[in-house]
Amino acid sequence: MGRFVFKLPDVGEGTAEAELVGWHVKVGDVVAEDQIVADVMTDKATVEITAPVSGKVIAIHGEPGQMVPVRGPLVEFEVEGAGNTDSSPFPLEGGRAGDGGGAATSQDVAREVASSPSAQAIQQSATTPTQPSPLEGEGLAGAANYVFKLPDVGEGTAEAELVGWHVKVGDAVSEDQILADVMTDKATVEITSPVSGVVVALHGEPGQASAVGGPLVSFKVEGKGNVSAAPEAPKPAENSTTVSGGKADTAKATPKTSTTASVPVAADSKPRTLSDRNQRPLASPAVRNRARDLGVELQFVPGSGPAGRIEHADLDAFVAGGARTSTSASSSSTYAKAEGTTEVRIIGLRRKIAEKMAESVRRIPHITYVEEIDVTALEELRAHLNAEAKKTGKAKLNVLPFIARAIVVALRDQPQINATYDDEAGILTQHAAVHLGIAAQTPNGLMVPVVRHAEARDPYDTALEIARVSGAAKDGSAKREELSGSTITITSLGTLGGVVHTPIINHPEVAIVGPNKIIERVVVKDGQMVVRKMMNLSSSFDHRIVDGHDAAVFVQRIKGLLEHPATLWM
Repeated sequence: MGRFVFKLPDVGEGTAEAELVGWHVKVGDVVAEDQIVADVMTDKATVEITAPVSGKVIAIHGEPGQMVPVRGPLVEFEVEGAGNTDSSPFPLEGGRAGDGGGAATSQDVAREVASSPSAQAIQQSATTPTQPSPLEGEGLAGAANYVFKLPDVGEGTAEAELVGWHVKVGDAVSEDQILADVMTDKATVEITSPVSGVVVALHGEPGQASAVGGPLVSFKVEGKGNVSAAPEAPKPAENSTTVSGGKADTAKATPKTSTTASVPVAADSKPRTLSDRNQRPLASPAVRNRARDLGVELQFVPGSGPAGRIEHADLDAFVAGGARTSTSASSSSTYAKAEGTTEVRIIGLRRKIAEKMAESVRRIPHITYVEEIDVTALEELRAHLNAEAKKTGKAKLNVLPFIARAIVVALRDQPQINATYDDEAGILTQHAAVHLGIAAQTPNGLMVPVVRHAEARDPYDTALEIARVSGAAKDGSAKREELSGSTITITSLGTLGGVVHTPIINHPEVAIVGPNKIIERVVVKDGQMVVRKMMNLSSSFDHRIVDGHDAAVFVQRIKGLLEHPATLWM
């Protein structure tokens, strides 16, 4: 029997530690490979950590609420075979198993992967070599092969989409340097190197799905390594572009456009690099907001920070040097002929959005119903409540909390609309609670954060929760449970709401409601022409579940409630 020390894997987004939420095992338990052993939480999500081996738990490190360092000891197993460490207790600052702490070295990581049962599988799963792997003259005496596998990126995912590379073949990287960005269904994760060495092969191209536990990067490292021969990656497509520290490798790339834009670089500054066009530029939320205010497209701004991260100084230098903004003319003459084309690969979150929208339209026969609503009385009530809110410090109300309340009340008579439909199993699940999805536009694309138990919230609480979850989605801090589990969705374009639109249902829900903008119109009321504040309400329903009559009854109920807002709470 041997001893295997399992260290907390990289849980993404450059995090150095994670909070231990809870254990799924205890000392003495016999666990199987891939069995969940613990839940940990980063700033972005709660992640399920699975066992890399089968064996008996002989020690656990840390208690719920404690912070566990990435690559610090998490669980110790008694396993068949040699294990990955000797039989002496794992050295911890606290001096005993279970106290947590203690960061693992790159040699620990190498020993762990070398003895992992899947090491041979990695070699066999690698594709036919087409990139040169042996690097001569790299200065690594006694160099060995090290294959870094894609770690568990959380949420029980079996694979992740490769968004872009930060390194290229031949680069010398240090431990914890960012290698690549990958994306799960919920978040984009930065993958860092567990060792220092020279990159000899990259496995995968942006837009491809990489399996968790499959080879990601092959290194030449000093010491023992973890495989006898490093697998090499397939030849990249002709038009693919790799990034080294954020710098595009254009030597082999074939541009698809006949025009290029020069990038201003400030004098006496440290080296700056451009983001790959297929990647989301690295920048803080403050820099992104400032660039948005200036009308600057960040993909054209060279970054001087780590891995090409764009900083405020980079933005200042770019603007001072003649910025390329979203409103800039593409040529010096208003009537000059434009030439060339630009091809943009749809990858990452944008592709996930596209796939979900296509799936919804393909699987759900939509019926769209539009009704106009006189919201004059509602707007008067809202103005009165907001005037009072200034005195009491309560949240300012827009129209969404009232629409949310109207939906909640209307659903009492039609619970089949507050439902999710599993069309493969043929089961409609009607929900007692109203978990209201709020379609929100974010810098990463369209997301649907969820206001849970909208039926139990007053308008002020609803307004605060809508603002909170929407803000979390926009700044990337939303947790998994805040982005899933909705039972019916509101989609609003605010002041851009237009006259009418045909919203697409958020599968597997059966209904979506979309208010349009409020405008003043001349209408006939009691035989007189009067000016009223009017709003069209667009809505779509799954016609397999909701008949046209039921859809109309539902919308008319919402109309009646909004036109007589006092009835919302009666």
